[in-house]
Amino acid sequence: MTMLYVILALLVMLAVGFFAFQTGQARGRQERAAIDDRLQQEARTEAASIRAQAEAEARQTRDQAGQRLQDADQRLQEASRRVQDAEDRERQISQGLEAQREQLQTLRAQAEAERSRALQDAARERETLSADRQETRRERDELKREIERLNRRAEQLDARGEKLDALEERLEGQLRALAEQEADLTERTRQIDLKLYEVAGLTPEVAREQILGQLNAELEEEKAIRIRAMTERATSEAKRTARTVIAQAVQRSASETSAQLSVSVVPIPNDAMKGRLIGREGRNIRAFEALTGVDLIIDDTPEAVILSSFNPVRREVARHVLEALVADGRIHPTRIEEMVQKAQDEMKTFIHTQGEEAAIEAGVVGLKPGLVQLLGRMYFRSSYSQNVLKHSVQVAHLTGIMADELGLDAALARRAGLMHDIGKSIDREIEGTHVEIGINLAKRFGEPPEVIDAIAHHHDPENGETLYSVLVAAADAISAARPGARREDLDAYVRRLEQLEQIAVAFPGVQQAYAIQAGREVRVIVQPEKVTDAQATLLAREIAGRVEQDMEYPGQVQVTVVRESRAVEVAR
Repeated sequence: MTMLYVILALLVMLAVGFFAFQTGQARGRQERAAIDDRLQQEARTEAASIRAQAEAEARQTRDQAGQRLQDADQRLQEASRRVQDAEDRERQISQGLEAQREQLQTLRAQAEAERSRALQDAARERETLSADRQETRRERDELKREIERLNRRAEQLDARGEKLDALEERLEGQLRALAEQEADLTERTRQIDLKLYEVAGLTPEVAREQILGQLNAELEEEKAIRIRAMTERATSEAKRTARTVIAQAVQRSASETSAQLSVSVVPIPNDAMKGRLIGREGRNIRAFEALTGVDLIIDDTPEAVILSSFNPVRREVARHVLEALVADGRIHPTRIEEMVQKAQDEMKTFIHTQGEEAAIEAGVVGLKPGLVQLLGRMYFRSSYSQNVLKHSVQVAHLTGIMADELGLDAALARRAGLMHDIGKSIDREIEGTHVEIGINLAKRFGEPPEVIDAIAHHHDPENGETLYSVLVAAADAISAARPGARREDLDAYVRRLEQLEQIAVAFPGVQQAYAIQAGREVRVIVQPEKVTDAQATLLAREIAGRVEQDMEYPGQVQVTVVRESRAVEVAR
């Protein structure tokens, strides 16, 4: 609009100038020329001013239009976004309404189904109630008929009771007559016995004693013969059966020898590693021994060091730590402490794994985790250089085989065999024998009474309350006494043989004694003029008792006493 006003003003001014030019034409040319010049100059000035003002206003109008256009675009974008949000909300609301409609339909269908089921249940209940009412009505009718029948029966019983009373009176009379006849017969029998005793010249007591004495003598002899025959037959059959069962168990058992030492040799890459293990002023070796409880022996042995400890678990942990340190190369007290902690944690897992594998190998299930951990500890326990865990697994196999042959519970027998030495897992840590510790552990973990009895009496089966203790003792002896199961050094072996012979020779009447079969038997030669056959039996028992009391030995020791008389003459 401003531009239009400017143009109109310009046209008006031009028209005024032209009119002035036309009216002043009569004046002189000079005056018109001056007026034209002045008007043109004013028009130009005014036109320039108007143009500048128009350009400024146009520029301002263009800027305002651009700003308004931007605002319009922003409002349009905002409106589009709101429309999109509205469409999204509408879509979500429609989807929610559709889901609610489907859920409503599902609930309506479920309600219809529940209603139909309720109607069916009500119909069934109504039918059941009707049937119960009919049954009750029928039972009431039967009860009435039963009452009527019982009334008739009572009347009949009353009549029969009257008859029985009459019969009872008659029988009492007959019984009185029979009692009188019996008393008469008894008196006659007594008179006859008295006459017989007078004829024989004996009193009744003496005659009775003589008859009973003869019978006792005859029965005693016959009883002794039968008892001796039955004892010999039972002993023979028991020995034959025992040999068969044990032979089958041994044949079906696979064994391995095991030697447990008190030292472990750990190889190292070079002798320079020994100095690093010792450390500056010996701090590394002191930290290692303090944390592991194992002596680290570094001597002149090339490319090897020795770990010494009577505790096999600590020695195994120390071996793992030392191997890890040598492989890692970083050896200082802090690193040693970290590796010891890691090895101890790994050792717990290893012990539990060994216990689980032993239980699986022995066929024993249902052991509590504490017992499994104790079983795993026996992997590092030895007895006469025989691994106790392997020994327990073998005893479990042997006991199960023998129990199966005898018709007993093989699973329970294997459990008793596996657990019989459980006390050895911690016998070095607490007071008491491994039998006492094993009994307490079995009771604490709720083991069956048969297992507890086998643990308590696997060294003295004659005092056991069940057959499982006898089987475990036999399997224990088989596993411990077989060749290669246990070993001892030469000096201890020779001392044991000499002690056996000295114990036997110390008894009076013994001429010579020889330990044979690697100390499993001692053969005793006695003087026949000083020791009789009966005394030889007693002597064998006394020697066996002294061996049990004074010696420690693996398995069993058989004592055989030989008494021999010889008469020699030379014919010339």
